[in-house]
Amino acid sequence: MNDDVMIPDRRDLLRTTAVAFPAIVASAQGAKALKVGLVGCGGRGTGAAAQALKADDYAELVAMGDIYQERIDHSLAALRRVVDPKVKVETANMFTGLDAYQKVINSGVDVVLLATPPGFRPLHLKAAVDAGKHVFCEKPVAVDAPGVRSVMETSRLAKEKNLSLVAGFCWRYSNYIEAVFEQVHGGAIGDIVSYYATYYTSPVKPMPPASDRPAGMGDVEWQIRNWYNFCWTCGDGLVEQAVHSVDKIAWAFKDQPPVSCVAVGGRQIPAQGGNIYDHFEVNYLYPNNVRAFMACRQIPGCYNENADYILGSKGNATIGRGPLPKIEGATNWTFEGQKNDMYQAEHDVLFASIRQGKPVNDGERMATSTMLALMGRMAAYTGQQITWEQAMNSQEHVFPETLTWDMALPEQPMPRPGVTRFS
Repeated sequence: MNDDVMIPDRRDLLRTTAVAFPAIVASAQGAKALKVGLVGCGGRGTGAAAQALKADDYAELVAMGDIYQERIDHSLAALRRVVDPKVKVETANMFTGLDAYQKVINSGVDVVLLATPPGFRPLHLKAAVDAGKHVFCEKPVAVDAPGVRSVMETSRLAKEKNLSLVAGFCWRYSNYIEAVFEQVHGGAIGDIVSYYATYYTSPVKPMPPASDRPAGMGDVEWQIRNWYNFCWTCGDGLVEQAVHSVDKIAWAFKDQPPVSCVAVGGRQIPAQGGNIYDHFEVNYLYPNNVRAFMACRQIPGCYNENADYILGSKGNATIGRGPLPKIEGATNWTFEGQKNDMYQAEHDVLFASIRQGKPVNDGERMATSTMLALMGRMAAYTGQQITWEQAMNSQEHVFPETLTWDMALPEQPMPRPGVTRFS
């Protein structure tokens, strides 16, 4: 998106927010409160709400929505310990159920924070933008190509409506990672020859045995309660977690898509239920035979690493091997400033853009990075080479086209490369 008038350079906002924005707010005595609504009250949603309330002197949380009341209660308790004066959620504005997102949007809020499992994100984002709300949207933004296409259309609508849309791809808001990519894009390592990213971690939310399922609990509730273990809710580990590293690959290549990819993946830990892999390795082919490799694993007792190795024609850049990134070769460089809080910076930029009337729109790149991860998953699940065009035009609906609380929703089988078909 190249509207230089409507969408300011995010780096300029990051540089000015810390000084200029508090001055703007402080000088605007009696400034209009920005009413915030939270959709998805788990740990990430609670953190996002706290950061949003800290980003603006006049921001206040007035509505919350989740599937479960207990999550709202836990979130409220945590927020009151941190930002109590700004938490103004009346009982009437605590909403539960599959339609809680719409009730939050309709409650008179100005800003909506979307932090539910990612399968719900295209629907929630569209509803928020249709209603004219500014949005913070956690990553990833979809679990299938129809969802990505919906998000791309919604982001275009947000642009037309002069609404801010900030994505939870937090590394884009890290000043020291941004400095690395400024060096790389400025030619410090020459032309990129290859990129290798790792995301080796422990399991996130292991699936409980079926015997733990309470009597009478329906399929939809059981799967949402264990959302990380089902592709329709989380998108799989490559998409839900390692997408941060995929996003850095996209950033290195200036968000231009690859030509194609092949991938391997599978399930090493026997599954008690669910249908996601616990490891992937994706080989992306970019123009001029440049390759990017993404490896991720979520298995206990293994070597863990979250790092990036960027090989160039004149040197290399390394992120994650040591406290600070560095460049070695024709140019030697390391970051020397003070690291910012990238999670807070996301919200500082969002609220500054609203106050200044200069909307920020991360929509195109957040959709591209999500699609890049989905493309890798498609290749691993099917065992086929997948082109960017195939991935973007996929008609597979991983998220149910119709979802009701009491519907039957049988668990889908684990994908089998060579057997599972691309669609």
